[in-house]
Amino acid sequence: MQSALHKAATRNNEPAGAGQVTKFHSHAIPLDMEDIERDFDKPIIDAGIAAKASVIVRVGMLDLAAGTGSFRVREMMHRVAYPLGVHVRSDVNLTDIEASCTDGQNRITEVVDLPTTGVNTERIWLLEHFADWLSVNLGHSAVYHSHGAVVSDQLVEYLCDDVKDASQLSAQIAKQMSGQEQELLGEQSDKPSQPVAHIPVQQTQATTPQERLDEIARQREIDKRDPIAQAMAVSSKDADSPASLASPASSACTGTVASSAVSRKVHQPPKGKYAAHFDHVGADAKLPSHPDFKPITVRQAHERLDMIEHRKPLYSPVFAGFAAACACAAFVFLLGGGPYDMTGAFVGAGLGHWLRRKLFAHHLNQFFVTFMAVAVAALACTGTLRIIGLVDPIALAHDTAYIGAMLFVIPGFPLVTGGLDIAKIDFPSGIQRLTYALSIILMATLAGWAVARMVHLNPQGFEPLGLNPWINAVLRFFFAGVGVWGFSVLFNSPQRMCLVAAVIGAITDTLRLEISDAGVPAEAAAFLGAFLAGLLAAGWRIAVRRGWLAPHLGYPRICLTVPSIVIMVPGLYMYRAMFYLGQFDTQLALDWAFRAFMVIVCLPIGLAMARVVTDKNWRYDI
Repeated sequence: MQSALHKAATRNNEPAGAGQVTKFHSHAIPLDMEDIERDFDKPIIDAGIAAKASVIVRVGMLDLAAGTGSFRVREMMHRVAYPLGVHVRSDVNLTDIEASCTDGQNRITEVVDLPTTGVNTERIWLLEHFADWLSVNLGHSAVYHSHGAVVSDQLVEYLCDDVKDASQLSAQIAKQMSGQEQELLGEQSDKPSQPVAHIPVQQTQATTPQERLDEIARQREIDKRDPIAQAMAVSSKDADSPASLASPASSACTGTVASSAVSRKVHQPPKGKYAAHFDHVGADAKLPSHPDFKPITVRQAHERLDMIEHRKPLYSPVFAGFAAACACAAFVFLLGGGPYDMTGAFVGAGLGHWLRRKLFAHHLNQFFVTFMAVAVAALACTGTLRIIGLVDPIALAHDTAYIGAMLFVIPGFPLVTGGLDIAKIDFPSGIQRLTYALSIILMATLAGWAVARMVHLNPQGFEPLGLNPWINAVLRFFFAGVGVWGFSVLFNSPQRMCLVAAVIGAITDTLRLEISDAGVPAEAAAFLGAFLAGLLAAGWRIAVRRGWLAPHLGYPRICLTVPSIVIMVPGLYMYRAMFYLGQFDTQLALDWAFRAFMVIVCLPIGLAMARVVTDKNWRYDI
């Protein structure tokens, strides 16, 4: 979607020709369409279906561009559509969305497509807060952060270009909220009726967004039996004047409700027409005098989405290169490499990812950038080992280290989300994601094989380090945490999110390696590691929703699980398959390719099984 500034720029006179078409090509419906623009300054609940759909579909587009799976994009669009009284049916693929929206009276279909794909876990997290901000301020309960509705509200309200770390802002808000609650609780002995906050934070036992929506639906049924609550549920369209929108307090002081409110017929869709949690489609919204209601306009919603969309990366190319260097060096140790191997991988991966970020800044083709970054990383790693070999000739024998230097390009998000989409029987999206991931892997392994042929490398694996088993386990725990932290930084995760993922990854990957050493097949070990990662991420999420952990720590599960299992992806197996294929040794190539395939398949299966155990929406096909 175009921002207001971009919309103004497109209206300037520019030379005609192919350059103009390319410059102003839009991958979504522009916001200056008449049916959207005329409702831009209306309260969003009073806007037409086109304006509402522009917000709903844009949220889905931003979530898709952040790298999440189609199942989660649909869920996010539903969460935003719910308080707007809109039902959404969408087809989501790797880079496009086709969504049909209806409010029970009108229907509109929008199609958006992305020029490319990427990963941005900070955006995935912020969009959850946006969904709760919109829901709470339109008089509904929060879904994602039920114990942190104030955090979501304040975070979205005060997010701006000056806020470099949104997680730090959310932590400050949560701390301030906790302090105010303690202060007000101390005063309740004298003023027991004083509210704690202007947004009620309701206690809940729900552990998933769907369970929270079921609670909300049950409460709505209870409210319908109360005539006072029914009267308060009249739409803001029945307000006497626009002044009531601007001044909710003045409306509240009247203490009366229009007589037409009682006689107005409430829309009841046919039984089974919509999903259970969308039976409110077309129903009346809350009055502007309702204490939870804010007259959010379409423009305000898009302004906050502009802020989320145009946020700069949290980390500079230099720091991101350092994180990639740490991740790949840790990866090499977990594969069995020693200090020389880790040093070569550190230098190669750092330079490779720094170049990758620089090239991506110019919007170059992903496959070209992948090939160039991997080639530079492999050459830098080999060159580093040759320089060390001038002092210690044994370093020249470490021919396998350069494989570790290229592992920063492993497409962990599309590999995992593709498998999860297939688990949700969304085959078009799942196959597209897996095809994209395999294409990136193919370009990376081709670049590595080309460098190996050019400088006459013959990787045969790492030499055993001969460490004490207990010391080896401790080092594995440490380097697994470092590796997951590095990959989380590459995914643009805030530091708190990085540390949570690092702890989960350290536990699960150490377990995987230890049981593999004990004789468990690598495929089964990968499944158990991914399954445990899913359980730990779900447990963390539940602890936040139950109030056992601070509300600002409620990170999306996918932002914790994927970084923690990326380090389990068998990059060494995949490279060896390509290396032997380049030597026309098809038997060994197929052997290593099938080993890699079995491990890769087990990772998303483990996560999917964890979701089935902890989330009833995955447990049943409904």
